[in-house]
Formats: sequence, C-alpha cells, structure tokens
Amino acid sequence: QGDVRFVEAAQAMGAQVAMGANWLEVRRGAWPLKALDLDCNHIPDAAMTLAVMALYADGPTRLRNIASWRVKETDRIAAMATELRKLGATVEEGPDWLRIHPLHRWQPAAIHTYDDHRVAMCFSLAAFHPLMGDRLEGEPVPLRILDPQCVAKTFPDYFETLFDVVQARPEDIPVITIDGP
Repeated sequence: QGDVRFVEAAQAMGAQVAMGANWLEVRRGAWPLKALDLDCNHIPDAAMTLAVMALYADGPTRLRNIASWRVKETDRIAAMATELRKLGATVEEGPDWLRIHPLHRWQPAAIHTYDDHRVAMCFSLAAFHPLMGDRLEGEPVPLRILDPQCVAKTFPDYFETLFDVVQARPEDIPVITIDGP
C-alpha cells in the first residue's frame, strides 16, 4: 500500500515529521492544522487518520477518491461520518468522499468501532483534544471507544503503545476509557 504517503498529507496539514530507517514520528507543528482537499486513492486506509486530524484544522477538509472505504471491514465512509458527528463535527459524505469541518466545541462520545481496527485506532487521536491549545472551547469531555479489542487484528498492544508514546506530565495525558478485557 502507498500508506507511507500519509507523511506527505500530514506535512501538508502542518505536522512535523521525522523519519529513520525503522521509525516514523509525527508531531504537532502548525496550529491549528491546515485544512486540505486531497485525492486519497493512494492512501485509502491511512486517510482515515486524516479524517480525525481534520477536527483540528483551520477549515473544512475534503478527502476524495475513497470509494474503497465502502467495502472494507465496514462501510468506513458511513462509519467515520457517524462517529465524527457524535463528537460534534459537521460532516458531509458522498459516494467516494468525506468533508469534515473542524470542531470548536467537543461533545462527549462513545465511539462505535464496527469491529474495525482502523476506526478504533483513528478515533483514539480524538482523545488528545484537551492538549491542543486554547482554540477549543469548554472543558475536556469524555471519549469512550467501544470494543477496543478489535485492534487485535493488526496491533494487539495499540492502546498500551499509545500511552507509552504520550510523553507528557501525567496530568496532561488524555484519558481514554477502554471497555472490555
């Protein structure tokens, strides 16, 4: 897959990227992130992460040429649109595209994963909203990822690794509620 081209999209949004022989680090750079309009045919799975990153952008982000999302573990276009809306986002969807407007006020949400590992992993990024600066209004809100064990398909220790990667003061680490074993 061309998912390594995700790096180009993250950089276009303003992220700082560092790479080595066997590692990749993506950090917050420009803030807010820059909205984009991107043909995602070359990064269909990684584009799901861009949909969540769009919540932190300076305007609407449009992800195009993602019709393959409709025939994955679930209809990922419908799933992403539904779950982004639970957070309070305005989302438009078409047969092969999504348009996500940035969030300014977050809503508590229980994210349904549809037994899709990528849905669970992508939405874990939404837990970082309290750390993203004063552009967002209100207090941190709860985020619950239902059926998180679905990540076992590709990355059984995903959530443990996520918490290891977050290097902040303990009081700054977002809390992700994980239901299940």
